[in-house]
This record gives sequence, C-alpha cells and structure tokens, in this order.
Amino acid sequence: MKNPVSITAMASVSALGSEPGEIWENYKRDSHFLKKHDFNGNISYAAALPEGLSKEIEAIRKQRSDFRSVDRSVLFAIHASRQAVKNAGWEKGEEIGINIGSSRGATGLFEDYYKEFLKEGKAATLASPSTTLGNISSWVAQDLQTNGPEISHSVTCSTALHGVLNGIAWINSGMADKFIAGGSEAALTPFTIAQVQAMRINAQEDLHYPCQALNLKKAKNSMVLGEGASVMCLEAGEKENSLVVIKGIGFATEALKHSVSISANGSAFQKSMKMALGELPSSEVDAIVMHAPGTVKGDLSEINAIKAVFGEQLPALTTNKWKIGHTFGASGTLSLELAIMMLQHQEFIPVPFTSVSTEPKRLKNIIVNAVGFGGNAVSVLVSLPQ
Repeated sequence: MKNPVSITAMASVSALGSEPGEIWENYKRDSHFLKKHDFNGNISYAAALPEGLSKEIEAIRKQRSDFRSVDRSVLFAIHASRQAVKNAGWEKGEEIGINIGSSRGATGLFEDYYKEFLKEGKAATLASPSTTLGNISSWVAQDLQTNGPEISHSVTCSTALHGVLNGIAWINSGMADKFIAGGSEAALTPFTIAQVQAMRINAQEDLHYPCQALNLKKAKNSMVLGEGASVMCLEAGEKENSLVVIKGIGFATEALKHSVSISANGSAFQKSMKMALGELPSSEVDAIVMHAPGTVKGDLSEINAIKAVFGEQLPALTTNKWKIGHTFGASGTLSLELAIMMLQHQEFIPVPFTSVSTEPKRLKNIIVNAVGFGGNAVSVLVSLPQ
C-alpha cells in the first residue's frame, strides 16, 4: 500500500449494543449473545440487537416520511453512520464518499413484498425501488447530506472489508479525501434462516457456547447468524486523531470446487494476508481477528492458511462470531472494530473455549480477515499511530 490511510472514527450496531463503552465491556465478558428465536415456527439460534437499541433504530422511521418504507438494513446503516460522522467531527454537506454494502440487502422487505405478491397477485408500488441494494448508501447520503460517490455492493461475507478497500482506492487516487466504509445486514428473517439450515452449517447443539468458532476439535458445523452494521471513517494520511492507521490491504480469489467452499489450505487467505503484510515481517503481527464462522471446514482452512504464512510462531488468534454471530456483509468491519478496540485498550480478547494460540506480548499490528461465497478473501493490516 503506497500511502497509509487513517481510521478517524467508527460506529456500529450489533448484539453488543452501540455505545463504545458498552461494546468493550461486553467484549471483555466471557458471555455470548446467541439466543433461540422463533422464525415463523422455525426455532434457531441467532444474535439480534438488544430490544432497546432495536426500538431506537426503528424510531428513525418517524424522522422522515420517506424513511417509513426502507429496510432495517438501511436504518442500521443510518444509525451507525450518524454516530461515526459525529465522532469524526465531519460536517453535513461535506465531500464525503460512502461505500456501505450488504450481502443480502433488503431481505426483510423483499420477503414481505413477495408474500404480498403471492397473496394479491401483484407487486406493491415501492417493491422494486425499496429493495435495491443501492438503498443503503443512497439513504445514508440523503440523511447526512453528503456530496460524493455513493456505492453499495455485495461481495457476500467480505462485503464490508471490500468497502474499506474501495474507500482506500478512492482516497489514494486523489478522487476523495474522506470516505465512510462498511457493511449493514438485517437478515434475521425466516427465509434467510431456512437457507442457512439448508446448507447444514448452522448450530444445532444446545451447548453453553452454541457457536464453536475456533474450536478445531468440533465435529459439527456451528454457525449462528447475527444482525448489525459497522462503518469506518477513512481519511488520507496519518491524522492526529487517528484511531489506527491502515498500513496494508490484501485481496484474492481462488478457484472453487464448490460454490460455498474455500480450499483446505485457504489459498485465497494466504495471498490476501501476504499482500497485506507487504514488507512488514510476519513476526511483527501481534494478532489476527479471523473470519472463523464456526464451520468445521471454514475455521480449519483459515488456520491452515495462517500457519502457511506465519509458520510455527503464530500471532494471537481470535474471532467475535462465537459472541455476536456471523453478520454476513457487516462482519468484516465488526471484526475491524474489535481489532481497533484491542489496540486502543491494549487488551487481547480471546475465545474462551479454545487454546488455539497464546496471549500476545504486545498489541501494535493486527490483521483482520474476511472471506465470502465465491472464494474472495480480504485482509486489512491496522497499526497504532506513530
């Protein structure tokens, strides 16, 4: 990466809450936020937003008449983006680029409109415009009154980190000075849950920790779906108010034998992590926030990739999916948020039921990984400001 980019603010909504202090305290606890929910008679583990936060977000609908028909994924992104921009000290009307993506997009609205179509035999007037993926960044831009590019995309579960990569590309090209990047996912819906179950990757055992992410001894898949949004404020160079500096980025796509798998040795992860490292010796990486969705093959392939890149002296390894579930397109920047908080507080957050790695001696450089259907991996290297 030719020029460093600063993350000057961040904000999120998830099962952990939305306030930084609350989020950090929830990370420090060994408890998780995965509960059984009823999805039209289908009982499944999921990680939903706290009830109070969910009501606060739904109240956004009353602030503008045209917010009444937007999907919850849009509301999640608006809530997080407002807070991030406030934290960064940015003003309304500034030249700010926005790239907030989603794996599933307006899942809840789409399902509701389709039910109505099956019943009435015709589609509602707003069925098409309110379910396009572009709604997320477009409505955030409308709310913040920004002047700049508005991009929404889906790169499945690596969507949010691809948004960060896009923001960096715009900034380093000189076409933008500031960017909001991240992902939003509100996919706790009956059809989405059914899709996860159809792939047989969901947690089915009533364990103390239903999602066994990073437990390499597990014999069954244990992924749990979560909801949330997370965005980062990016600015060119190393700023005085930098939370962290992005020192390296990497991306790769590998040839697939199956549409939902990656290779046993995680070749895409190997390439993306090596690219993110650049000239930094691998021994300088103190921790990795892994994608680690809690599936048997997914967790193992990423571990194999890390061993191939770092050898026997592995960095400290962790993930947040055992605690907040897999938030699909939002998961990458929620993982990035965890990395930033660990650097800020100089405290490593382990996975309580695994001994995959040891505690780091320091926390200065952290890699964050994400990968999605299609074998597209992303790695981002963040470091403490000088």
